[in-house]
Order: sequence, then C-alpha cells, then structure tokens
Amino acid sequence: MRSMPASPLPLLARPAFYLFVVLLLPLLCFPLAANGGAPPPTASSPAAAAASTAAGDLVPPNGSVAAPPAAAAPAPFVELEERHQHLRRQIIIAAVLASIAGVTIVLAVLFACIAWRRYRGAPDDFKDTQSTDTARIALVPILNRFNSFKATKKGLVAMMDYASLEAATGNFSESNVLGVGGFGCVYKANFDGGFVAAVKRLGCEGQECEKEFENELDLLQRIQHSNIVSLVGFCIHEENRFIVYELMVNGSLETQLHGPSHGSALSWHIRMKIALDTARGLEYLHEHCNPPIIHRDLKSSNILLNSDFNAKISDFGLAVTSGNRSKGNLKLSGTLGYVAPEYLLDGKLTEKSDVYAFGVVLLELLLGRRPVEKMAPSQCQSIVTWAMPQLIDRSKLPTIIDPVIRDTMDRKHLYQVAAVAVLCVQPEPSYRPLITDVLHSLIPLVPMDLGGTLRINPESPCTTRNQSPC
Repeated sequence: MRSMPASPLPLLARPAFYLFVVLLLPLLCFPLAANGGAPPPTASSPAAAAASTAAGDLVPPNGSVAAPPAAAAPAPFVELEERHQHLRRQIIIAAVLASIAGVTIVLAVLFACIAWRRYRGAPDDFKDTQSTDTARIALVPILNRFNSFKATKKGLVAMMDYASLEAATGNFSESNVLGVGGFGCVYKANFDGGFVAAVKRLGCEGQECEKEFENELDLLQRIQHSNIVSLVGFCIHEENRFIVYELMVNGSLETQLHGPSHGSALSWHIRMKIALDTARGLEYLHEHCNPPIIHRDLKSSNILLNSDFNAKISDFGLAVTSGNRSKGNLKLSGTLGYVAPEYLLDGKLTEKSDVYAFGVVLLELLLGRRPVEKMAPSQCQSIVTWAMPQLIDRSKLPTIIDPVIRDTMDRKHLYQVAAVAVLCVQPEPSYRPLITDVLHSLIPLVPMDLGGTLRINPESPCTTRNQSPC
C-alpha cells in the first residue's frame, strides 16, 4: 500500500512565511517612525523656555494677558509637508515591491539549491553519456508514440501500451520465449518499425513482486553503462507487470555454457572478455554509483550477451544501495551456489558478496560446470567445494578445465585467472579483493581488440578468433 502524500503545511508552519515577515517588518515600522515627527516640546525643554520668554513680550504692562493672535501656517510649509508625505508613500511602495522581489529571488534560489542537491545525489555515472547504447537511439521513433510516462525519483520512464506488447510478442507465444526463471518468462518482441526488444513478464503477485518491479525500474532507468543492460520501458496491465529491455541476441551466459552448445561458441579469450565486462559492470555499481549499489543476485543467467559477446549485467530486482542493506531491512534472497556464506549465515551483505558471486561465475567460465551439481538424489555439491583443492594445485588444474578450451590458452594466464577465482570465493569477506583489483588483474589477459591490453603474437595459433577456438 502506498503512503498518502503529506498534507500541505499550514501558513504559519512554512519557512517562507517567516522569511516574508522578517523582510517586511522593518518596512512596516518605517512609515510609523516617519509620520510621527518630532515630539512636542515640554515646559522643561530649552525650546519651551524660549517660547515662554517670547510669550513674555506679549504681556502688557498692566498685567493683563492679551490673547495671542490666530496665526495660520505659512503656505510654503504646507506645500513642503505634502511633498514629504508624497515622497514617503513612494518610498513605501518601492520598498514593498523590492521586498516582494527579494522574497521571490530567495525562494527561487532555495528551490534551485534543492534541485541541485537532488541532481548531485544521483550516482556520478548516472549522468555519464559515454556508454549510451545504440538500442536507445533506435528506439526513439517508437517511444515517441507513447505519451504516457511514469515519474520516479530520478526521471521519467516510458509507459508502453499492453496491446503493443501483446502484438509484438505474438500474444506472448511460446515460440518467442527467450528464457524462463523464478520471476516469469522473457519474450522476444518485434515492434513496428523493425525494432526488437526483450519483454520480461513478472509472474509473481503480492507486495514483494511490486517492490522488486519498482526497484528495478528506479535503478535501471538511472543507470547508463556499456556493461549494464539498457531499459526500454514498462507496462502495467491488471495484475501483470512487464519490463522491456534491449535484446541481447546471444542470450545469457548460462545458456551459452550449459545449454545445447555447451560453451562451444565461447573461446578462451571470449570467456575472459565476458569476465572483464562483468567486472567492469560491477565496478561501476560499487565504485562509481553514489551510494554504491549491491546487485545481490549476480549469476550466469543474469549476464547477457549481445551479438559481439559483449556482456551486460541484468535483473536488478533484488539490488540494494549501501544505505539499505542491514539484515532487518532485507529479506534473505539470492540463488543457491552464488550466495556468499556470510550473507547466507549471518545476513551480512556488502560489496564483497557480489565479489563472491563473481568468483563463482569465473569458475563456471573456467570449468564449464554449473555452480551446484546433483551428486545423488538427496545430495548436491557446489563448484567451490569441488574445485578449491584442485585450483591451488598446478598439476591438477589443467585437467579440470572445460574441455572446450583446454590447452588453448597460455598456462601462465590460466594460473592467474584461477588465482583470482580462488581469492574471490574465500569464505572470509576481508580476504576477497575489491572488484577494482579483480578488474585490473583481468585487463592484461584480454586481447586489445576485445577491450583488454594483451598483445597477441602474430605467430600464435590464437591470433584470430575465426581461425582458432582461443
């Protein structure tokens, strides 16, 4: 249930009212002092004595007092007094107008300061335009058809019509299903004009579903980064909630690794590129967002791949900011196999929890195995428990690598990546590296044409992706 907006403040409770009174109070007192004039002379004053002396000249010698002649005010003094009064009125009017203008300026500055603080409160990289995605540009003509928007804390998100989503997905046909998860289904949507997008249909109900829906909208519509999936729009229809993203034609990393192809399309260098892209996305969330964002559900199914195998992090329904991560405020959530032990046992959530999940993804890329595998009908084993003893043994490490990429990489690079993975999945959070350190460790292992700094020997069989599975 949404809380009702607060009722307007009464006049006496508004700061602007007191500011107005403070500015006008001296001006209201000014005409009183101006019109009061000088106080009349008293008998004890020098002016009164002089008047008495002057009056003594009017007493005749016989002692009788003569009535003073009635004297009218001279005409020049009357005219001068009228001019003074007219001048006072002009000064008062000018002062009142100046006060009103001053109050208006003060209020304008106050509102400008509030707007600036809200702008500065947004993550610094939310305003970054370097990574503007081509999907956003291609979508402009389509979004111009929608004149309904949803206001959020940081801006506007396009509200799309349900009929258009229904038509674009073929009435949500099974043939357009891209993936299925605990949240519902993701459909491929072909809009008029040739634009193609992905539509996530949230199948859950209740307050928790609504919270995740609002949370993802609020975060994604502010985030602009080349390794974060782009938000297109949303739709609310009866009890259903829909979020529309850019389409990632190569699906998820999970599908590529554990689907029908079993990772055959992912060479060693492509896998390192995916790891590097994911690390860049996490570094953006942890280091460049203010406050930092913890994804809380990083996994291979939430790492999407475009046509060039550029990786982008998706699904921010469970993401939280660093200021709202205490155990009392959050429900324990995540995916088995990726959840850090300290979060699972004690509810302690930090950026290092995402680093642990990244380490599990890195092990998936190296070994080609799922994060949790069933050993018996009632027994499961995690990839971390199974691989840890062999990862630290250089003689055994090459034998457990995914057969698709086995013996296609420099052994030195393999040992370096394995060492990074071992550090990321340490049980103690303080032993895990920052995602920035992980990022800098991976950059030298990725070829320059894939976003890293590795220079490949022209004589190496791994020089080109088209000639080798490297």
